[in-house]
Amino acid sequence: MLDIQYIRENPELVAEKSKQKGYDVDIEQLLGIDSRRRELLTEVEDIRKQRNVIADSMKGGKPSVEQIAKGKLLKDQLAALEPQFNTIDVEFMAALNSIPNITADDVPVGGEDASIEIKKYGDQKTDARDHLDIATEKGWVDFERGTKVAGTKFYFLKGDLALLENAITQFALDFIIKKDFTFMTVPHMVNARTASGTGFAPRTSDQSDEYFIEGEDLSLIATAEMSLTGYHADEILNESDLPLLYAGLSPCYRKEAGTYGKHNRGLFRVHQFNKLEMYAFSLPENSAQMHEQILKIEEEVWQAIGIPYHVINIASGDLGAPAFKKYDIEYWSPVDQMYRELTSCSNCTDYQARNLNIRVRRANCDIATVHTLNGTVVSLARSLVAIIENYQTADGDVIIPEVLRAYMGGKEKI
Repeated sequence: MLDIQYIRENPELVAEKSKQKGYDVDIEQLLGIDSRRRELLTEVEDIRKQRNVIADSMKGGKPSVEQIAKGKLLKDQLAALEPQFNTIDVEFMAALNSIPNITADDVPVGGEDASIEIKKYGDQKTDARDHLDIATEKGWVDFERGTKVAGTKFYFLKGDLALLENAITQFALDFIIKKDFTFMTVPHMVNARTASGTGFAPRTSDQSDEYFIEGEDLSLIATAEMSLTGYHADEILNESDLPLLYAGLSPCYRKEAGTYGKHNRGLFRVHQFNKLEMYAFSLPENSAQMHEQILKIEEEVWQAIGIPYHVINIASGDLGAPAFKKYDIEYWSPVDQMYRELTSCSNCTDYQARNLNIRVRRANCDIATVHTLNGTVVSLARSLVAIIENYQTADGDVIIPEVLRAYMGGKEKI
């Protein structure tokens, strides 16, 4: 969530930034609720203070008639005010949580088409076959039996393609560990507080992408980012320990409702896939630099694998609630003759950390809210698509990128 003090001081800016992200928010209503909440809180705290004074004065002696009467009056007043405060406090938190993070000044304003290309790498190939045709012919993927077992857009990976996914994972893991990230496996389910604390508030009530566990305070994670965000919930970190760098490996579960089309065929957009995710807890003044560092690591991975790509600065209307700024790496698809999303990295500033009460004790003993950042090292299903499209041969084989061959037992092609 945003700092309410920041909203009080910058209501027009917050309203405009929210609109640019595509969120319909009512800042005036929020501030009205905030004002009434503060008034009630002042009254409640004043009554509690008076009760404490009376209680202290009665210690060691018999209370007077006046003290008893005054105590009863304050108790009745508190009993009337506390339910009012609790009700408006719930309204306040709901309204505050509906406000998305603001955006950086250099974020392009507009929808998806307004995103700006900032760099490009590699040659653009043409005349490739669709990954699903090759994978099906080779017996590497089975969507038919995946549908039988779990439903549409679930699948089995088999043989060499499953081994290639493992090779990409192991290469990426070795790569990221050398960058001082601590490898972690994470819970595949999180409670409601952790899920909402990541800040992925849908723009409308029917846009939730998570799978919820019926009758439980749990949902399946859409990304390891959700678990990693909650790792330090309600903790005060030491300034000297930051940045804290983690790499979480997990399956990701997403409904992906309403997103199907010719560019989402096969493995590109599915309900379950594996992903290795970078996560950083940073000092506020260092988060912009950390964002660039995470992007650099993502680029180094894909340059090493040898996949052509470009980097785009994502436009405001395509950002989620928590992101202050986001970069996407999109690989060149010789099948579609266009760039398609491969990885992303976001600076969420203090938005997620404020939700989950993650703070830092500065060297001067001041307490501040940390900044959080995330970035995909490899999203495995899409990684397979990018490699099949860019490394296929005329006879339907797939060349193994050189950096992955050691993880494939020395195989040069499959």
